[in-house]
Amino acid sequence: GVVDRFVDFFGPGVQNLTVPDRATIANMAPEQGSTISMFPVDEQTLEYLELTGRDPEHIDLVREYLESQGLFGKQEPEYTEVVEFDLSTVEPSLAGHKRPQDRIPMGDVKQSFRGLLHGEFKHDLNDVDEEALQRWLGEGGVADAETDGGAQVEAESELHPLTKRVEVDLDGETVEIGHGDVLVSAITSCTNTSNPSVMIAAGLLAQNAVEKGLDVPPYVKTSLAPGSRVVTQYLEESGLLPYLEELGYAVVGYGCTTCIGNAGPLPDSIEQAIDDHDLWTTSVLSGNRNFEARIHPKVRANYLASPPLVVAYGLAGRMDIDLENEPLGTDAEGDPVYLADIWPDAADVQAAIHENVSPEMFEEKYASVYEGDERWAALDAPSGDVYEWDDDSTYIREPPFFQDFPLKKPGVADIEDARCLLTLGDTVTTDHISPAGPFGSDLPAGQWLLNHGVETHEFNTYGARRGNHEVMMRGTFANVRIENEMLDNIEGGYTIHHPTDEQTTVFEASQRYREEGTPLIVMAGEELGTGSSRDWAAKGTDLLGVRATLGESYERIYRDNLVGMGVLPLQFDDGNSWESLGLDGSEIFTIHGLGDGLEVMDELTVIAERAGGSTVEFPVTAQVGTPATVTYIEHGGILHYVLRRLLR
Repeated sequence: GVVDRFVDFFGPGVQNLTVPDRATIANMAPEQGSTISMFPVDEQTLEYLELTGRDPEHIDLVREYLESQGLFGKQEPEYTEVVEFDLSTVEPSLAGHKRPQDRIPMGDVKQSFRGLLHGEFKHDLNDVDEEALQRWLGEGGVADAETDGGAQVEAESELHPLTKRVEVDLDGETVEIGHGDVLVSAITSCTNTSNPSVMIAAGLLAQNAVEKGLDVPPYVKTSLAPGSRVVTQYLEESGLLPYLEELGYAVVGYGCTTCIGNAGPLPDSIEQAIDDHDLWTTSVLSGNRNFEARIHPKVRANYLASPPLVVAYGLAGRMDIDLENEPLGTDAEGDPVYLADIWPDAADVQAAIHENVSPEMFEEKYASVYEGDERWAALDAPSGDVYEWDDDSTYIREPPFFQDFPLKKPGVADIEDARCLLTLGDTVTTDHISPAGPFGSDLPAGQWLLNHGVETHEFNTYGARRGNHEVMMRGTFANVRIENEMLDNIEGGYTIHHPTDEQTTVFEASQRYREEGTPLIVMAGEELGTGSSRDWAAKGTDLLGVRATLGESYERIYRDNLVGMGVLPLQFDDGNSWESLGLDGSEIFTIHGLGDGLEVMDELTVIAERAGGSTVEFPVTAQVGTPATVTYIEHGGILHYVLRRLLR
């Protein structure tokens, strides 16, 4: 409920939060949906500037300026709304299984995951006694269940496939995997990894685990990707990095990795087992995003956690566990080891930070931050004011945004005889619209690369190919988990080409419509475009020929990005939706009210004509909230607007 809001944290509890903790929370504004999230500047902020190597003169200037503006320390401005939050109620939590805003207390994760599986596989459980099933879901123990035939069976065996285990070969070693097993455990380069308190805590937990004789199961893919080289340095200085490495959390690089879909492939035997047995495996990572198919297209449930909890679940090897009451494993004597036995004391964390994090580290590492390594220095890069496009490149190609570019702005006009490319439900994210992770040769993007001589193992990810519009437009609405409501029980980027009633890929259908001169729309439910700020979610939508979107509500950044590409975001009136209006996407759509120009938050009319000739007429509101956004639409997008200004 904070879209288009500024969120300001204030009150007596703020002083109890460290600056890195405040930054961790503030940087999650996209997950909250707010325009920005802010904390006041106080003495702790200035101390953090000193710790991270800023000049004393700079720090003095910050203090003097903010004091002069009345922005230093305690403030009590007028707020539109005040939400009370008691820090003493905070408890260890994760977010999952596919939205970052869905918080799950750590003690509830096991029951939550089992409930998820129960919903997914309910058709396989029809002959299981419901009371026994609920005991299994709640307790995790073996219960007696009575089938319709009257035979007594153990629920753990009867609840197949929930408890199935599958043998896979990993480098000559046979291991078992099943529902709930953690296949990816990653301390990845999002907000968390710039926070020394949680990174040191992860290192201390790893040290305690190693000393207790615990290890990560071989099927868990582990990694550590800090956001800064300073993290590696203070983990080395504190002597904690070797313990993380012993558990498999070795530094793999810096920058976005698992969180943006760069987890890399899983072993072939594991991916095959997932496909053959429809396994709901999991990932746990310290990133900010866990949308469907983002972490890995084969992993169905993804959980966000703090770095120490990432290590804890990596040690457990499964999400189907109550870490408050069940052991992570056993020590050398065979005694159970619980999370409480290895969780680091807060005083030890702070002592390690005090002893091992210094301003000199930041000064040293950031003095050479732009130099790169020898591989970077060895790259042959062209120079000059204008980029030299390489027609043979499959990574960076000249985009078609300015093809047939008129010097005069085109303005707006009614959209007539449009077809619907997809009908979507609620909470369709930018990851659904423009996935960032890997893709296969069976998808349009993969087929284009194959046709241009790229082998499957060199496909890389959508994110790595973001400079290639041919790949990215083929990847638009191509997430393997997106569900087009025109099709029954089919996941992925498929749709109906209505003139022929043929099922095909979204990309192929869009190209047919383009050849026919047919404009396109997309209909969706609430929170269209929620999630990351993904520019290609709007660019791809535009390149597919979509002129307007119709949603019940929008995420702010995606809505503004659509406007920036000249795509008109329209919103149903309160209480209306494509479903409540009886639409199914097969209609022919005309959008009236644009012929005499577009105004801020303009009221328009949509007429949907069904195959039999009947029509549905309904109002929509153009989500253009300022004169500037109206101008962008009139120019066909912000890129066109800026270029015309430059040419003038």
